[in-house]
This record gives sequence, C-alpha cells and structure tokens, in this order.
Amino acid sequence: MNRTDAGVNLLGLRSHNTALVLDLLRTAGPDGISRLELAERTGLTPQAVSKITARLRQEGLAAEAGHRASTGGKPRTVLRLVPEAGHAVGVHLDRDELRVVLAELDGRAVRERCVPLSLGAGAETVLEAVAREVAELLGDAPPAPLPPTPGTPPAPDTPLAPDAGRVPVAPALLGVGVALPGPLDHARGVLHRVTGFPEWDGFPLRDALAERLGVPVVVDKDTNAAALGLAVGGERGSFACLHLGTGLGAGLVIGGALHRGARTGAGEFGHQVIQLDGPPCTCGNRGCVEVLCLAALGRGDVGEAARVLGEGAANLAGLLDIDSVLLGGRAIAADPEPFLHGVTAVLHARARRDGSPPDAVRVRLDPHGAHAVAHGAAQLLLAPLFGRQAG
Repeated sequence: MNRTDAGVNLLGLRSHNTALVLDLLRTAGPDGISRLELAERTGLTPQAVSKITARLRQEGLAAEAGHRASTGGKPRTVLRLVPEAGHAVGVHLDRDELRVVLAELDGRAVRERCVPLSLGAGAETVLEAVAREVAELLGDAPPAPLPPTPGTPPAPDTPLAPDAGRVPVAPALLGVGVALPGPLDHARGVLHRVTGFPEWDGFPLRDALAERLGVPVVVDKDTNAAALGLAVGGERGSFACLHLGTGLGAGLVIGGALHRGARTGAGEFGHQVIQLDGPPCTCGNRGCVEVLCLAALGRGDVGEAARVLGEGAANLAGLLDIDSVLLGGRAIAADPEPFLHGVTAVLHARARRDGSPPDAVRVRLDPHGAHAVAHGAAQLLLAPLFGRQAG
C-alpha cells in the first residue's frame, strides 16, 4: 500500500469512527452514554473515544449529561448529543400538496408547514413555493449557528429575505432534503417522467433548488425517504414501507440498508399489473395496483382498496421474503384500521396457503402517518452524519 492510499483510508476511518460515536450518542437519547460504554460498543480504544468526544464537545455537538455510578473509582461522566446544534429541512412535494418540516439532529421535527400546491403548476411556480415555505419555516427563529471552528471568525447572522428568491440561512442548517414521486435519478437529482406529470422529465431539481436556496440539496423518491426515516428511527431487518396518497409506491429496506436499485428504480410498487386488461393507469399500463386501489378509494370502498393493496403486498413479500410491511401515506392515515386489517388478512391467507406461520410478515402502521415522507426527507441530510448511509 502506498502512502497516498494510507492517508485516504485514515481520513475515511476517522470520519467513520466519529459517525459511530455520534450514532450511539443519538440513540442513547437525553440519558446519555459514558465514554467507556462508547469504547465497548464501537470497539475503539478509550483514547480514541476521548479524542472524538472532545472534538464533538468543542464543536457543540455533544455535552455532559451528568454522572453515572461506577463499579470502582470515581463516577463516570455521561455524554449526550446536542440535538439543537444542527438542523435539516425536509420537503415533501406531493402531487397536490407541499409539506415542509424543520428537524433537529436527532430527527425530531420542531416545526412544520403544509400548503396546497400542484406539481403541474410548472417548475418556476414550484421552486418559488418551496423557497417561500422554507423561508417561512425558518423565519420566526432561525436555527442557532454552530460554534465556529477554532481559529476562524464566527459567521455573521443574515436576516431572511421576505421574497421567494435566494434564502439566506443560519450556519446550523445542514441542507434541504426533497422527496417527491418518482421515477427520478437520485445520484444526479434529476427527475424522469414523474407519473402524471411528464413535463418534469429531465428537470435538474437538485441543482435548481440548491441555487435558489443557497444550501446543499438532496433529492429522492417519497417512498425511499419514508423508508429511510423508519430505518434510522429504529426499524430493524428487511421491510417495505407502502405509501398510499395521491399515488402508491414502496420504499424498500433490505438487511437494514435502503435499496434503490441500479437506476434508482426499485420500489415502483404501484405499477405492478395484477389485472390483465384492467383499467388504464397514468403510467401507460393497465390493471396496476395503483389505479385499482385509487379507483376503489374514489368509490368509497376502503375495504376493496385494502384488499388490492394486500394482494400487492403479498406479491412483494413473497418475492423479497421481508420481515414486515409498514403502511403510511395520507389515504391510510385518514382511515388506518380498515387498511391494517385488510392487508393483514390477505397476507395471513397467503401464508396459510404457503404453509408459513400466519405472522411471518408483520403488518403495522407507519408511526409518522401522513408526515412520514417529510420527516424522512430531512433524514436524507441527517442520516449520513451518523453513518447511516442512504443507499
């Protein structure tokens, strides 16, 4: 190994080790965790943990949370994450609604706004609306700036502009995560032919918003954001997050990692055909799960919508052998029990035919309900800080 490779690897290792410590501070919550426990759970030496935690405290990301009795010697100092030291904005661009949340480092949303907005209104109108709502979200009391790096002068506070142009923000804002219906190219932040809105095909949403807002922007599918929020929040194993609102999609977490697929196309769950020669779907196919499910909801037949959703979920569970299915989105949040019971009934019936235990695939509601996508969009910025890479 040459010296250049060694240097790169050591820099990566340092960042990785810091992320491990930060993640344990995050999951420990306000009760905190001792340096000895951090060393035991990360496998790092006590000296390495002391250096990392000293740097985190200097940067304002960690603080003392009291002391804990020791088996011998003086009590151990307990450290905690400082959630308010940094913030991220999560944006959910639905087909007919815009929701924005301000989340602290631990993922807790401290502010939220929601306004009607059509994706068909045109790129400039949508960009202006996002900029305006982000400014309103931050306007009353912008996040406090992070402590400056030693040796550098503190950045001056900049007042928010009242218009919908470039939005000055406090230094503690890590960036903006934007989630919306796919398909899209997550790596480049470019939209493809968004189902029902082909005029967005090829639009560089990430770069256009980053220029408008003046902060880093990450773009992903709505269902991926919802699934990421669940994984970072503690959901274990392999699961599918089924999101039913104005459309239908799935976010997939396989072995604890968000699965996007080779071209960010995984999770187009709503456009699996389950009725040949069925009603036409906006995607161009016929008899898709999405069109059948939405048609049933339009008739007021929630039971039929739940049955259709269950059939699609059973196909997905059989294909991927996942541990659980979580149900979210506006349509489900409006009337959750019929969906919970209907999807569970279909999965149990499929398990009986297969000879599997009836609860082999657990069905539960997404705890964030209609807010899941916006919360997950904020995690597009926050999760990498804690080593929770988003695929």
